[in-house]
Amino acid sequence: MDDGLIVRVGGGPASGAGEPAGKRAAIVRAATELFLRHGYQGTRTEQIAAAAAVSKQTVYHQFGDKERLFREIVLGTTATAEAFTADLVEAFAGVTTAGQVEPALRAVARRYLAAVLNPQVLALRRLVIGEAARFPDLAATYHREVPARVLAALAGQFGEVLGLDDPAQAAADFAFLVLGRSLDEGMFHLEVPDVDVDATADHAVDVFLAAHALPRT
Repeated sequence: MDDGLIVRVGGGPASGAGEPAGKRAAIVRAATELFLRHGYQGTRTEQIAAAAAVSKQTVYHQFGDKERLFREIVLGTTATAEAFTADLVEAFAGVTTAGQVEPALRAVARRYLAAVLNPQVLALRRLVIGEAARFPDLAATYHREVPARVLAALAGQFGEVLGLDDPAQAAADFAFLVLGRSLDEGMFHLEVPDVDVDATADHAVDVFLAAHALPRT
């Protein structure tokens, strides 16, 4: 899977069938870039239309208004979490012996850290948090469908494959060890933190293995 932000937005209104499907995709691409760069308040519908090379009327016809477009884009990014959880299940699918646990954890830790530190993913997190007061339901849904969903997927694998007694707590431990400091820095700086992904992931796994008495290879 690509480490970038995946945005999946459904088809437009039936009455818009005469308009090329590419226009809707162009609007989503343009709006996503502008929202991430300028925020919700700082982005105007005219800017989105111009960047997508469509009319304002086309934007309104496809999405109704700026708020609905914003909501659809934020919720559409749950596709990023879906792709990651699919990768997660695949990473643990081949773990059948104790000796395979550590390599699988190291691979997942690297993948997890790289995905979350993607500039677009960090920008989206800042955007959703910044608009949480305006759209509290949207922020809550995003949390449930993205970070909480990944934690649940981790817990599922830790319980099923690793046989841990408290897989939910183990998943929380793993996430904090892998992401903690790097994600904190990334949320407060526009520049992506200069992180040695391999070293950070390996240290996190070393601590996780020791804390949960898992085998080393």
